[in-house]
Amino acid sequence: MRMMFMLVIMGILFLLSVSGVFAQSGESTTVVTVSPDVQKFGLIAAAIAFGMGAIGAGIAISNVGAAAMGAIGEKPEIAGQALIFIALAEGLVVFGFITALMILGKV
Repeated sequence: MRMMFMLVIMGILFLLSVSGVFAQSGESTTVVTVSPDVQKFGLIAAAIAFGMGAIGAGIAISNVGAAAMGAIGEKPEIAGQALIFIALAEGLVVFGFITALMILGKV
């Protein structure tokens, strides 16, 4: 009961703390136009960030996956650990994607 009360209080405090984030301001916003040359290089940078992350993850997964399948063939009880290593290599794609989104947010 005490835990439920604490969770409700924490939820209310969280909602009160983020309520100002979603409020709209009364002032007008200005639209900033970006030069086509600057936008071109930003798009190329985002494509390179995501592409290199995907290629790097593909290379890592090919090496880790081959080693993991060989290890699972010899000792099947380590399959869970092998999947963790494959998931770590897959994280490279996520980092590349996030970097590309950050670049696109600045363009």
